Amino acid sequence: MVERKPLLTALSHLVLIIGVLIVAFPVYITFVASTHTTQRIAQTPMPLIPGEEMISNYTKALTGERSGPGTKVAVSRMMTVSLVSALIIAIGKIIISLLSAFAIVYFRFPFRQFFFWAIFVTLMLPVEVRIGPTYKVVSDFGMLNSYAGLTVPLIASATATFLFRQFFLTVPDELVEAARIDGAGPMRFFKDVLLPLSTTSIAALFVIQFIYGWNQYLWPLLVSTEERMYPVVIGIKQMISDGDATNDWATIMATAILAMLPPALVVMLMQKWFVKGLVDTEK
Repeated sequence: MVERKPLLTALSHLVLIIGVLIVAFPVYITFVASTHTTQRIAQTPMPLIPGEEMISNYTKALTGERSGPGTKVAVSRMMTVSLVSALIIAIGKIIISLLSAFAIVYFRFPFRQFFFWAIFVTLMLPVEVRIGPTYKVVSDFGMLNSYAGLTVPLIASATATFLFRQFFLTVPDELVEAARIDGAGPMRFFKDVLLPLSTTSIAALFVIQFIYGWNQYLWPLLVSTEERMYPVVIGIKQMISDGDATNDWATIMATAILAMLPPALVVMLMQKWFVKGLVDTEK
């Protein structure tokens, strides 16, 4: 039995509150800045209370009707590109990882372990290391400024394959035998048995991979040479020019807040499944 000490409980809560304030304060400042005019933001000290320009600033950001230098692409368009890319990356990674782990665990073919370790070794080769040849391949196939170019090179995931493999190894052999006796083929066993058992792991990986896809910066920066294919992370950077005084900071801050919303919503809506998936994976 764990002994509860009021002093330690109060101290732990204080540390947690301080940590939350440290993380949340910059987000709050960004939100406040998005509700004032650029001239008001530039004043010293900057206001810490929301202003009256919130609707105007967010409307300008979403429609692209804003002042200052930089890209004028509507944030709604950039967020659509980010959303489609993140969904394709997350769903694609899960599908490919499920099928590859299923093949490695349940099929007997030559060099099975070699192929598994070949997949696992790719963890040592992140996008940044292989970005030159990957860009050449994408360019030669004419996939620049397309959703295929933004997503296909990022779909494969050794980490997800490894996690699904470890989970499939814990599935009792009796289930395989029962499915075989019932006349179920490999894909029916995969669809009717393994997929339902993997729902929590799939949910946890979806959250992780969605955020990974949404926050991509370096790869989209290379393959998106047209403004219409800018994801929102690139769009924020393209709104900022070298001269601080000329930037429309109110709209930029509104864009930053809008860019935080989809990942935050995914985490909040799938929090229960996310935590359960991580715990089940550990077991």
